[in-house]
Amino acid sequence: MHGNVWEWCLDQWHSSYKGAPVDGSAWISGGNDRYCVLRGGSWSRYPWSCRAAYRRRDTPGSRYNAFGLQVVSVLA
Repeated sequence: MHGNVWEWCLDQWHSSYKGAPVDGSAWISGGNDRYCVLRGGSWSRYPWSCRAAYRRRDTPGSRYNAFGLQVVSVLA
């Protein structure tokens, strides 16, 4: 899936991983709430950016044909 579209994440933007949750939960406090994290790169960028560890930021209302998301359903 890497390189298809930039994937929106719930996390607020933080300039580093210092203080990040270690349990896999979203990092939704203490950051810059003006921006959300996008991960994974897309077809519109450089090949080296097409990996899960690569991230960028953008405002939540941004629209671009290389931005997307994955729908997750949790079974109860």
